[in-house]
Amino acid sequence: MKQHQPPRSALFDLGFRPFFLAGSVLAALAIPLWVAAWLGMTGDWQPTGGWFAWHMHEMLFGFIAAITAGFLLTAVQNWTGVPGLSGKPLIVLAAVWLLARLAWLTALPFWLVMTLDMLFLPAVTLAMARSIWIARQKRNYPIVLVLALLALCNLVSLIGIASLDVTVQRQGNLGALWLVAALVGMIGGRVIPFFTQRGLDLDKPMPALPWLDYSLLGGSILIALLMVSGIALRPSVPVGFLFALLGAGHLVRLILWHNPRIWSVPLLWSLHLAYAWLVIALYAMALWNAGWLVDFSQAVHLLAIGCLSGMILAMIARVSLGHTGRPLETVPAMSMAFALINLAVPARVWIAPTWPQLGFWLAALSWAAAFALFVWFYAAILYRPRPDGRPG
Repeated sequence: MKQHQPPRSALFDLGFRPFFLAGSVLAALAIPLWVAAWLGMTGDWQPTGGWFAWHMHEMLFGFIAAITAGFLLTAVQNWTGVPGLSGKPLIVLAAVWLLARLAWLTALPFWLVMTLDMLFLPAVTLAMARSIWIARQKRNYPIVLVLALLALCNLVSLIGIASLDVTVQRQGNLGALWLVAALVGMIGGRVIPFFTQRGLDLDKPMPALPWLDYSLLGGSILIALLMVSGIALRPSVPVGFLFALLGAGHLVRLILWHNPRIWSVPLLWSLHLAYAWLVIALYAMALWNAGWLVDFSQAVHLLAIGCLSGMILAMIARVSLGHTGRPLETVPAMSMAFALINLAVPARVWIAPTWPQLGFWLAALSWAAAFALFVWFYAAILYRPRPDGRPG
């Protein structure tokens, strides 16, 4: 009698599988933990560098870096035709990421934490560079540049923590934040109009303005360099004007991509709404530079929660379905997750400054619930092989 074999794990078949899952688990746990620490509820437990340094670093170089790696290591296979990381090399890369996260939380010596942490992004950069170089895809060279600059920002952040210089750490973190915004603009400029056309079954492609695409990418990288150098940490009218120009450019894109029918498709409105938060964050930064009653931290969290986290949740929900050969349909709970991540924005940005405990907990629980819903409904999808039997 033939014994029933348990289903094969596909977790390390392609980059999106382990990193979307691991990054989302970290997201669901890290923000409530940070709020608990901020409110003094964690007792004597201190991660390496302290809770504030851990929060600033890990949301960027732990959570966002994992999702970025998962998306790019998967997308590059489609772009170039070169097989992406899988099997043992992917296991090793995921293990490096996980060990660094655990090292931070268990307060291991900083030299060990720094060594583990600095391995991940350069490894992802080299993997991307290899595939893009083999295919000679010049249009994707900027992605390698942005990843290399992200690794450099991580080094700056770590140097700031090692030297107990919060300003230097902020420069590294904010440089990285705006580099990720540059990736959102670059990748979003490709996939949002494409997903919209496919999702609404439109006859014609969405309008495209290549000159605007390149201008926005260059401007976003310039903003990141101004942040990491410290120049953009002080109000400046010329820098504010740059933010306003970028906001106008992204707004033009958003208008060109809009179709009223997106609001009936959660996998589409979640993407468009996340991109709208980028526009709002850019104008908030412009107002801050002009000295017009906008707090710097509020502008940063408009970008970090509304745009980057909202875009991440929308993208991983769709990409996980598409790359596992499943219908592009969301369960009602994921529509709730998209709503919750957008609720976290006003809670953190506008409620928390006036009612701190209410605002921070509302933001933290909304955020955590959004990513917990993703983990709950997508863990099995990411773990199991494609139902059509194809690789990936």
